[in-house]
Amino acid sequence: MTTTPPPSPPETPSLPELPYEAWSETHDTIHLFAQIVGKVKLAATHPQNHWWNITFSPDARGLTTRRLYANNVFFDIAFDFVDHRLVIRTDRGDVRTFALDGGLSVAAFDAKLHATLAELGVDVPLLEHPFGVDHLKTPFPEDTEHRTYQREYVERYWRALGWSADVLQEFTGWFTGKTSPVHVFWHSFDLAMTRFSGKRAAPLAEADPVTAEAYTHEVVSFGWWPGDPKVPFPAYYSYTAPQPEGLAEHPLSPEQAEWVNDGGMALLRYDAVRAAENPRRTLLAFLQTAFEAGSKAAGWPAEELTSNWCPTPDQLRALARSGLRVR
Repeated sequence: MTTTPPPSPPETPSLPELPYEAWSETHDTIHLFAQIVGKVKLAATHPQNHWWNITFSPDARGLTTRRLYANNVFFDIAFDFVDHRLVIRTDRGDVRTFALDGGLSVAAFDAKLHATLAELGVDVPLLEHPFGVDHLKTPFPEDTEHRTYQREYVERYWRALGWSADVLQEFTGWFTGKTSPVHVFWHSFDLAMTRFSGKRAAPLAEADPVTAEAYTHEVVSFGWWPGDPKVPFPAYYSYTAPQPEGLAEHPLSPEQAEWVNDGGMALLRYDAVRAAENPRRTLLAFLQTAFEAGSKAAGWPAEELTSNWCPTPDQLRALARSGLRVR
């Protein structure tokens, strides 16, 4: 029994339009910037399960590495998408910043970042090439092509991501089992959160070390990506791994949500959430019904993993039935 109030009250946030084709070049530029900083974090943090040590955390102004360590110095690096600057701080009181816009190429960003870190005594060696992105292959020091930075679209991206992260954070609180932080993976540039059943998964045959570590246990994952050449629109997603039989037989809410990739992934376009009378409730309905689909198909003891902050079963059913009402 729970005394939790119903899911969040109505709200009408001003979620920005984010058509991928209008800012794809800017998207690639900041994605590559993020990969460079992400590789610094990989080199300057202790390993954690499922690679959680390498991710970015959303904060009030953008994305942050949180605390890093090199050469007896603690430091952090943040993308400030309000002032459009990279900010580097150390525990010695040093602060260095430089502008992200103004035609800064990936090669110039890479050189400026390493020079700044060296000045602060915390530079680290990197593998200077993109990871896990099919259409981005040029080594960072040689990439003078990617230099587009549209401030308006970066701000739209950040507003959409920040709002989505807050909804995911609320949804995280409904579950008592092992849960990842709400974080951004820089290799795929998606906002993500993952729930775990507690059971180990069978090892993945011929998986690379990154994938093998990510999927050591049964998971239902959720997230938001801003688009890429393969999926050229922003969307929310959920998938269950290992994928159980009959996953796509379970219903999703709202009605615009669909099963894609041969029934292995639940997908809801960001624009459908933007158009909803209550975007937060609509997204929570999608997340909850996707979780119910994955946990039921995989045989998780979902009721045992429900927190005291989770809405009641009746409230969850009402949430799933709420559908999508367009303004």
